[in-house]
Amino acid sequence: MRKTELVFVPSPGMGHLLSTVELAKVIVHRDDRISVVILMFNLPFDLPLVNAYVESQSRDSDPSRLTFVSLPTLPNPPDPTSNNFFYTLVDLHKPLVKKAVEDRVGSGSLKPAGFVLDFFCTTLIDVANELHLPSYIYFTSGASLLNMIFHFQSLAHDNGIDIATEFDDPDLELDVPGFRNRVPSKVVPGVFFEKDGGSDMFLNLARRFRQSKGILVNTFIELESYAMQSLLEHDMGKIPAVYPVGPILELDNKSRSSSSKKKEDDQESIIRWLDDQPDFSVVFLCFGSMGSFSEDQVKEIANGLDRAGYRFLWSLRRPAPEGKFGMPSDETFEDALPEGFMGRTAHLGKIIGWAPQVSILAHRAVGGFVSHCGWNSTLESLWFGIPMATWPMYAEQQLNAFELVKEVGLAVEIRMDYRRDRRTKKGNFVITAEEIENGVKKLMSKDEEMSEKVREMSEKGKKALEDGGSSHHWLGRFIEDVLDNVNLNST
Repeated sequence: MRKTELVFVPSPGMGHLLSTVELAKVIVHRDDRISVVILMFNLPFDLPLVNAYVESQSRDSDPSRLTFVSLPTLPNPPDPTSNNFFYTLVDLHKPLVKKAVEDRVGSGSLKPAGFVLDFFCTTLIDVANELHLPSYIYFTSGASLLNMIFHFQSLAHDNGIDIATEFDDPDLELDVPGFRNRVPSKVVPGVFFEKDGGSDMFLNLARRFRQSKGILVNTFIELESYAMQSLLEHDMGKIPAVYPVGPILELDNKSRSSSSKKKEDDQESIIRWLDDQPDFSVVFLCFGSMGSFSEDQVKEIANGLDRAGYRFLWSLRRPAPEGKFGMPSDETFEDALPEGFMGRTAHLGKIIGWAPQVSILAHRAVGGFVSHCGWNSTLESLWFGIPMATWPMYAEQQLNAFELVKEVGLAVEIRMDYRRDRRTKKGNFVITAEEIENGVKKLMSKDEEMSEKVREMSEKGKKALEDGGSSHHWLGRFIEDVLDNVNLNST
């Protein structure tokens, strides 16, 4: 019997890739009639962490259920430093994606069921249409951002409003469907205000969302009830079906590292240190795969931690050189610390580079998380019941921070409007030691009301994935739709 196969195309960024692969695993484990092939872009630069992850997943997966296929190298790849690099890269891969799917169909053992595309890869809907296959979008962020995207795209394309010009005022507050509160313009993702084409490009991506057959969202109704209600009650003639299937999480640190001996030793050292700390006593500071700071900001963080007086575990990574494309080094940025800081805090804190984040959040000693509010990190922190303090950096993280503090009350604020430019590596301002001290004290003061809300949301997230849970139900609805479509096409 021919197996029904879904074609997944992820963005190669680790946050998107981890989530996409975990969704594929959940689907194939849920229904043995479906297999998944994951098509990987061959990038014009090396990403060791991504390569090591894909290699380990390929080695550990059952190839009859989950397969990774690396696409050929582009003969003329776009410039990685250009503004439109990734969108151009995806567009140039169209013929390679089409050939890869045709080759698998030609083997005779597979029945293609459709594409599941990362939301940055929506141009590949054209390939799916050429192959007469449905397209689904995997939205690796939350439902609130999806509401905002649809709202802005409608304002731009249906009402002729120039989002980049009209809303680029930090004092403006916006009424956005799916939000209980008015949304300050200063927490809107910066891409919407990029007048050199970034805004138009992102809104065109959103236009393509409407051409898909459905959108899988990495959230659960209990977390974003108001935002999900807005999407599920939307005129279904205007947006496709929405499936809240989260929290989709990758909870194995080993698959995230290059499995080097140094990282294994680093992780053992970190866990040993945590083992020696009292329960819920440590504040963990980590700012994601792209998270690093200038020397001035590092000094303010250090002084804030020094004055707050709590035990801390701080992932302090040396920035990539200014103007260079790439992630921060795993090397610690200790030479930016104030004189005497290491000595004064030796009994309280530990400075690390790379952080085995899941293992740290799962540890009994951790009582709070100063986070960049990336969506994966947000879901991980909630999974382990760890309250957060918000310090966004890039992308939609400012909006996530606003949602956590104002919409659902699951975090305290250090700042919600901090942004760091990916190219210059500079923040829009320096957060002061006083703000950091106050934020850490508020986070670690064990506000019982917020702590209880976080614990309850942790349980709700786990139950959502169980048989009878909300996300289990919606994933089942998605699988039924995929199989019904295959049967219809066969008929």
